[in-house]
Amino acid sequence: MKRIGVLTSGGDSPGMNAAVRAVVREAIYQELEVYGIFHGYSGLISGHIEKMELGSVGDIIHRGGTMLYSARCEEFKTLEGQKKGVEQLKKFGIEGLVVIGGDGSYRGAQKLTEHGFPTITLPGTIDNDIPGTDFTIGFDTALNTVIDAIDKIRDTATSHERTYVIEVMGRNAGDIALWSGLAGGAESILIPEEDFQMDHIVKRLTRGHDRGKKHSIIVVAEGVGSGVDIAAQVQEATGYETRVTVLGHIQRGGSPTAFDRVLASRLGAKAVRMLITGEKGKAVGIQKNELVAHKIDEVLSQRHKIDNDMYQLSKELSI
Repeated sequence: MKRIGVLTSGGDSPGMNAAVRAVVREAIYQELEVYGIFHGYSGLISGHIEKMELGSVGDIIHRGGTMLYSARCEEFKTLEGQKKGVEQLKKFGIEGLVVIGGDGSYRGAQKLTEHGFPTITLPGTIDNDIPGTDFTIGFDTALNTVIDAIDKIRDTATSHERTYVIEVMGRNAGDIALWSGLAGGAESILIPEEDFQMDHIVKRLTRGHDRGKKHSIIVVAEGVGSGVDIAAQVQEATGYETRVTVLGHIQRGGSPTAFDRVLASRLGAKAVRMLITGEKGKAVGIQKNELVAHKIDEVLSQRHKIDNDMYQLSKELSI
């Protein structure tokens, strides 16, 4: 293998740039040519592909987002779109591809593998919802962004003696809510993996209020529902003044943490080495601080699971 490509797809996450940098520089170190594919699978279909040099990825390891840009591409879900992508790869003489993104990006990579094109995936998403890896690139940064917001909101909640509902991202996974809620001392954490009962939340709030507690924080994962709706139910049931903060896309931005930079660097270099040795259709991840690789189709066949012990701990500590 003499020439590989790299693309980022789906929602951006902090650390994607560090992963791109690692792929480019490891490839050059291994005496390969490497090409950047811009705007994800959409750019692959249109042929927006450029050769990358060492300087192409200089000064990006600390930057959020992705220098290759990202896009969602409905056309690539079709057989015709996939064939166009493969034709572009062949046109540029690219023999292997590294795809950085979430489960939708993994499905695209799986299709390329089915068409006989060697592809390796890296988990780039703040949601931490990819099976086969303990952490995804961007999760740690997003988590720290949320924790910082919770700390600031708690100051206001204390000053005004209010209950605050904070809605966080995560799509259908509750990792951001669970980890940030536990780290931020939230009184209640609502995640899509676990059913909740409003009367339990109300009992926890009133119990705290009765012992003199003047404020409370409730963290809601977006997969559960609207934070606005939850807040309305809480205020109606308790009579306590309740406010809502929807953090939104602020969670995707910002300079990646050291953890995400190192994780992205390790995974990116690993992907290049795997392509060199002839592996394909694999998803790179990290488990118990060891780099691992699973078949993409196996990863996609599994469901993301929450850490039940951590969830139980969050309830025990919020009494």
